[in-house]
Amino acid sequence: MTETHPPFSTTASAPPMRQPRRPSAATLAALLADLTPLLGDRITTAPGILEQHGHDESWHHPAAPDAVCFPHSTQEVSRVIRACSHHNIAVIPYGVGTSIEGQIIAERGGLCVDLSRMNAIVEVRAEDLDATVQPGVTRTQLNHHLRATGLFFSVDPGADASMGGMASTRASGTNTVRYGTMRENVLSLTVVMADGRIVQTGGRARKSAAGYDLTHLMIGAEGTLGIITELTVKLHGLPEAISSATVAFDDVAGAVNTVIASIQCGLPLARIELLDALAMKAVNQYSRLTHGEKPTLFLEFHGTHAGVREQAKAFAELCQDFGGSDFAWATLEEDRQTLWQARHDAAYAAKQLRPGMEFWATDICVPISRLAECIAATQLDVQATGLTAPLLGHVGDGNFHLVVIFDRDNQDELETLAAFNQRLVARALAAGGTCTGEHGVGIGKREYMASEHGDGWEVMRSIKQALDPQGIMNPGKLV
Repeated sequence: MTETHPPFSTTASAPPMRQPRRPSAATLAALLADLTPLLGDRITTAPGILEQHGHDESWHHPAAPDAVCFPHSTQEVSRVIRACSHHNIAVIPYGVGTSIEGQIIAERGGLCVDLSRMNAIVEVRAEDLDATVQPGVTRTQLNHHLRATGLFFSVDPGADASMGGMASTRASGTNTVRYGTMRENVLSLTVVMADGRIVQTGGRARKSAAGYDLTHLMIGAEGTLGIITELTVKLHGLPEAISSATVAFDDVAGAVNTVIASIQCGLPLARIELLDALAMKAVNQYSRLTHGEKPTLFLEFHGTHAGVREQAKAFAELCQDFGGSDFAWATLEEDRQTLWQARHDAAYAAKQLRPGMEFWATDICVPISRLAECIAATQLDVQATGLTAPLLGHVGDGNFHLVVIFDRDNQDELETLAAFNQRLVARALAAGGTCTGEHGVGIGKREYMASEHGDGWEVMRSIKQALDPQGIMNPGKLV
């Protein structure tokens, strides 16, 4: 692959956006005085609570907020934001803390708004295949609630993330190739804006041509435009039959080319994931499995019993064309759950390759036709740098990750990793891809936004300025 690495521009000509300073003791005291009558002991400055809310699961350095509050309703969130606007104090929304690009790190202090207690499933409308939930509801909580309805919510990031956080980062997961990301699965939102206004972004109709698409403006905004306090999401019917499998290959190229061929011929896969040999070694050790330590596809078929059999047969024939072997089928629910839990735990499994070290999860996505060459070039880069970097991928939609295990105290290793990540992102952009397929921008990817979006990045800045002129909503993230 010929690599043409675009420079990473930060558009130095653009004026800096307004951002609040860390509040003084007097300003913080005034905010607490305003909000304590509303929230009582649900607003706190306890050091342990502040520390808990100052980091996510990323490698980025933590930074604690000055206070944390736990609202119970949209109206309370509105009053909280109005108070923060009055005192010019930053507002950082918090779900369950599973983000991995520093989205909840309070670089400028401020008030962390923890939405975990807003965890009610408001209504399930099975006849319309939709549900309305509060932002603190987690994906597993929702699916547990739906068990008797024959429906499920499809978006499945590895962590048991909150629905509000998933919408805010435009999350996806292993089911994306068939069911889509949060972008395709949210119908409407209730959002509290930077001035405290409560906005309903849409209705429950499956399509609308009425004005700007505010719903999708807020999905992926990472709390920089407002705080999501309610979501109406699509549900899907549980398939009649589900069959999962693993298949091993002698090399990554064979596995990736099988994926590309299956997508291009229209095979309706529900899930298709790639783990390279090092990732399989880690998964075997962590999850106590016995798969071969070879590049392996994890896949799943949904449909009727006859349809699943036909899909599996067609995929098996494609695998033979590209050197696939050692099929292992899992049709029982328990076996399938074990298989996919191992895939979801793969990042934590990778940490065991170097105990005591941290992980830096990369997250690029490219057009499916460019996936094989991009992975091949990336693996050569990994070999040249000597990094410990197992590869994982939602390869059905062109998204793959490297879980790089590194020693934060080793400056040479850290510099090598940072340079490697820049080359990786440049490679993705040169292929027509993106610096982040699903993790979001936060503080980890913001330096790449100008290069990826060009003048579009300035449009984003203009939107931010218009909707949050004080810059109090999750400052320093995304833009």
